[in-house]
Amino acid sequence: MVKINPIKKITVTEQVMEQIASWITSNELKPGDKLPNERLLAEEFGVNRGRVRESLRALALIGLITIKPGEGSFVSEHESPIPAETIVWMYYKEIDNFEDIYAARKLIESEVLLEASQHLSDNEINNLEEILQNLNNLSIKEKNNAAFQQLLDEFDLHLGLCSSNKIYSKLMQTIIHLRHESMLKILNVPGAWENSIEWRTRFIQAIKDRDTEMVKKSD
Repeated sequence: MVKINPIKKITVTEQVMEQIASWITSNELKPGDKLPNERLLAEEFGVNRGRVRESLRALALIGLITIKPGEGSFVSEHESPIPAETIVWMYYKEIDNFEDIYAARKLIESEVLLEASQHLSDNEINNLEEILQNLNNLSIKEKNNAAFQQLLDEFDLHLGLCSSNKIYSKLMQTIIHLRHESMLKILNVPGAWENSIEWRTRFIQAIKDRDTEMVKKSD
């Protein structure tokens, strides 16, 4: 007998969020654009204003929109980071599930790397090389896991921001927060520092060579 998975229920609030988010990610609404007011959105979606308000607050929480009291809601003009507290709250049940976090990391990071590699400018590559040099310098000076991890996060966040897909950028921020504890433990394993530097070095070289296949292998 075939395996039947239960149908996941999606709330009205989530449906409204998805619709508005799709306007933003598809560029129907551009950075700085003002969203219709709550009343109009409620009428268009056929829901009450409370649901619309919840959706807007959630979208503001993850940085897709900015709510200005007395003015309305606007598409964020700059990529604002998701507060760490927000991510911990959203994923508090999974925060210690290292296997699931690792699986999610492999899937998301691979896609982000591939997407970002197609949009990196020479200046952005230079920024990544500078971070990589700082990683190398730190590995020579002292074994400071916290400082090393901060540089790794900076490198990976930069890649997320270089992606043309805003959702990928947010997902990368999420993964970086979720992997924090497990990464600190991994960095204590012999060779972990060297491996972290090596694959990022391969990635940058693959970008310079415009070698898409090598980009896929570098992760």
